[in-house]
Amino acid sequence: MSKKLFLSLFALFAYQLLFAQKGTLTGFSKGSTPEEIGKRLSYHFVNSRHDLYAGRYMHYAGVCTWNGALDYALKTQDQKLIKLLQDKFEPFFTYEKALLPPMNHVDYNMFGSLALKLYQITKDERYKKIGLAYADTQWELPGNANAAEKAWADKGFSWQTRLWIDDMYMITVVQNEAYKVTGDRKYIDRAAKEMVLYLNELQRPNGLFYHAPDVPYYWGRGDGWMAVGMPDLLRILPKDHQDRPRIMEGYLKMMKSLKDYQRPSGMWNQLIDQPDLWVETSGTAMFTYGFIVGLQEGWLDAATYAPAARKAWLAMVPYVDARNNVTEVCIGTGKKNDKQHYQDRPRNAGDLHGQAPYLWCAAALSGK
Repeated sequence: MSKKLFLSLFALFAYQLLFAQKGTLTGFSKGSTPEEIGKRLSYHFVNSRHDLYAGRYMHYAGVCTWNGALDYALKTQDQKLIKLLQDKFEPFFTYEKALLPPMNHVDYNMFGSLALKLYQITKDERYKKIGLAYADTQWELPGNANAAEKAWADKGFSWQTRLWIDDMYMITVVQNEAYKVTGDRKYIDRAAKEMVLYLNELQRPNGLFYHAPDVPYYWGRGDGWMAVGMPDLLRILPKDHQDRPRIMEGYLKMMKSLKDYQRPSGMWNQLIDQPDLWVETSGTAMFTYGFIVGLQEGWLDAATYAPAARKAWLAMVPYVDARNNVTEVCIGTGKKNDKQHYQDRPRNAGDLHGQAPYLWCAAALSGK
């Protein structure tokens, strides 16, 4: 073989290898590997104080981050981290019991997902008892329920239904974990029934979701809850479940739209379809997670979505600062029919709304 031919073949091989690597979710360079990022964010969370609602109850963003750190620890088999995360929960059984959220709101009840995840790791019945209480009370109509709550319950939905897109993570996450723990179909049936309701009521023709019916803006993190909730539900929903086709339809429709709106940098903006707004990290991480799961499960075309997911992850990494805080995270945001409202939202470094989905991505990409 001539030297010229050898060099040509070598160049072709190198190009094919590079192209193949760009189309996969492996082979990240040092400093950007999911294992490194996951470790930095997880240990940062372990050493942090609880994120509380007005100093009273555990905030759902903290629960989301805790779940992400546990997922990362399990994927990487980091036994030290698992133990630290378990130890962090132990005071809830004693002197921090007052910090347990009341069982009367979607944002509060999703705390049960953390207890149920810890039960699956430890088989400690204390976790199971707490977790199932949160899962069951989402469907147990309280005595002081109002007319709207009673109406939802009469139709077989959670009395906590409010048709906010956030709910399709908050409700489904605790029902999913209850199903994993018990194998009882009622839990997965509940989650699927709710998801179909929300898809039918809220998804727009382009696959995305307005922040609210009267607020025609596609807010990144708001849509992110759907981008995470759907694939997490589909992963455990039985193949023969009657609601699976509808949920898969909604998921694929959303993923296609997100692919179309991804910025050249790999990120997504605070308002998904508004190119003049700033890039936002929590929504970007949620959308990236939706891509990653779809690729790993074979629901998304690898040639189309793997480069997009890879580009997104690599774009996300530089937003983790030297203190292991995710930057450019939009703070909690209520609806408002005003574009400037979204443009002007403060951005926090280390806000757990951003730490959590970064950890979900790191966990999903880590391990074998």
